[in-house]
Amino acid sequence: MKGKDLLSIADLDSGEIHGLIDSAITLKRGGRKALLEGKMLALIFEKPSLRTRVSFDVAMKQLGGDTIYLSQAEVGLGQREPISDVARVLSRYVDGIVARTFSHQSVELLAQYASVPVINGLSDEEHPCQVLSDLLTIYEKKGTLEGLIVTYIGDANNVANSLLLAASIMGMDFRIASPQGYGPAEKFLVQGRKTLLTQDPKQAARDADVVYTDVWTSMGQEAEAERRRMAFSGYQVDSRLLSLAKGEAIFMHPLPAHHGEEIAEGLLELPQSVVFDQAENRLHMQKAILVKLLGV
Repeated sequence: MKGKDLLSIADLDSGEIHGLIDSAITLKRGGRKALLEGKMLALIFEKPSLRTRVSFDVAMKQLGGDTIYLSQAEVGLGQREPISDVARVLSRYVDGIVARTFSHQSVELLAQYASVPVINGLSDEEHPCQVLSDLLTIYEKKGTLEGLIVTYIGDANNVANSLLLAASIMGMDFRIASPQGYGPAEKFLVQGRKTLLTQDPKQAARDADVVYTDVWTSMGQEAEAERRRMAFSGYQVDSRLLSLAKGEAIFMHPLPAHHGEEIAEGLLELPQSVVFDQAENRLHMQKAILVKLLGV
């Protein structure tokens, strides 16, 4: 892997991603192995989390290591003390840092000053661990990644940005349907290989292999919630939209889901839904990432 950190999907090439997928599958089959015995991972979380916190905590413990959780109240990144100081102090105590922050710049600053690996557990720009886990799930269900059509319906948030980059790296066609003003930023579009932008969810979903969506309002955007509900009112994924995709298409969502908003009630119970497989695969993929970055 390039460098010592994982801040963006763009930090990886296709061979490295395939390597992580293979490692995750092996670790998933092999259960608990003390590959990181004695290692300590710091979890710096400005935002609360279920999947990211628990999956990293369980992953380290199953690999023989441990974690220490640091909330914003305890650390105060950039407020209580400079990020550069936090990075240098933690580097004396722990073997790696996972940061879940509001600003991508905070993760970059941590990586700049830390002497141990820094992993982006989520920022406003990207969510690489989620999308690497998604690629593992797609590979398990489809047997390949190359040539697949991945459709994303909704806000071009951090997950969408990482999916766009991952699709380009792995030879997948990426489609995104968003209302005007809510599409991907140019800095991500210029890195895309085959990306279709549209305001029509039906056009994006037609003949897709994967249909993916996420919440309309992310953490930190609560003041925009009502305006966003109005803007995205025609972008709900339901069984009718899914019927436009290929017959064997799968449906994905990173959770938490807002039932009745971005997804119709009952959508997660459909046979096409692999959402809870996605959630499980956070554990296995993050094990692979931790072994790669923290292992000997």
